[in-house]
Amino acid sequence: MSLHFLGNSVTLENVYIASSGTVCGPLEYLGPLGSCFDKSLQDYHYGEKSFEKAERKMLRDALDICLKREKLKYKDIDLYLGSDLLNQITSVNYLARELPQPFVGLYGACSGFALSMAMAGLLIDAGYVDKIVTMVSSHNATAERQYRYPVEYGVQKKDTTTFTATGAVSTLLTNQPQSVRVEAITLGHVIDYSQNDANDMGRAMAPAAFDTLMNHFQDLKRTFHDYDLVVTGDLSMYGHQILKEMLQRHKMDVVRYNDCGCMLYDLSSQPVFQGGSGCACSALVTMGSLYPQLKDKKLKRVLVVSTGALLSPMMSAQKESIPCIAHAISLEAIE
Repeated sequence: MSLHFLGNSVTLENVYIASSGTVCGPLEYLGPLGSCFDKSLQDYHYGEKSFEKAERKMLRDALDICLKREKLKYKDIDLYLGSDLLNQITSVNYLARELPQPFVGLYGACSGFALSMAMAGLLIDAGYVDKIVTMVSSHNATAERQYRYPVEYGVQKKDTTTFTATGAVSTLLTNQPQSVRVEAITLGHVIDYSQNDANDMGRAMAPAAFDTLMNHFQDLKRTFHDYDLVVTGDLSMYGHQILKEMLQRHKMDVVRYNDCGCMLYDLSSQPVFQGGSGCACSALVTMGSLYPQLKDKKLKRVLVVSTGALLSPMMSAQKESIPCIAHAISLEAIE
């Protein structure tokens, strides 16, 4: 079929979610959604000698769970798409050494989940491939070491800090009808409001989420009322409130809206500051909690807006501000 963008958005016809696999960290397991995940880590090393190797092991386990549900092997997948937070997207690239099929690595920071799902949707709906697996991961210790300070340094954190979620998620998408489909996507613009504090990601990313949401609604002539739930990826408490205020200033009736960074943890008792962030944040909430509710018809249509701060430690050291982006996917239950 011929795909045409409506502004920044595309509606899809034949893209379905066949299965998923979810692995979460110890703190995520103790949160309100802990029972939703397929597997959990007892500690951050996960039986490996480094945190980076532990993250790769999470990805492998999530992939194996996803494929086992459909009785598939690595060679049965036409294309793999992967995204993580580390330099040279280390986790997915090193896992891809074990895969016999083509692989494309994507970088969108914490927006990697929606980005990979959107790219998979475009390729499947255009008829290029039949089966794609998307893989995303983040690990609190690896991300903190790269973007801020190693956790073991014990550096004092600001109240505006978000907590990088530990987890990995694999999702199998296909052109064969299933109970849930990817109904539409909206790709984001890079937005920079001159924020430069790596400990205040919610404030930096909220304008990007606002831009993508407004474009999505305008392109597809929709509002919040067209969804049972709208979630952003990892703005957490502070950024979540900023986004609501921005939308309300533009006369948007903000209903049934939440943020995955606020949903993944018990913010009143767990030591996660403003809430969760990272590639795994929106992926765990979407595929662990929202996807089963769509399958069971408890939800009809959900909009997931994964947000990402495209900062580089090198550029931050050069006093550059933080460019941000957000990508959206609309998931719909099939009657």
